[in-house]
Amino acid sequence: MAGELKITLVKSTIGALPKHKKTVQALGLKKLHSSVIRQNNAATLGMVNQVKHLVKVEEI
Repeated sequence: MAGELKITLVKSTIGALPKHKKTVQALGLKKLHSSVIRQNNAATLGMVNQVKHLVKVEEI
């Protein structure tokens, strides 16, 4: 699980569950189409899996 992930918010959090909104915020995503680079580890993968319908993930 080495490397990094580029996570991009591709769907709005309006109407999403409050838990999912907080997860997106904890990932560091603020606006639509904003991207962050995070380490590829179990914690990040768990957060991404929870909001997989809202984000796009690329391995870099």
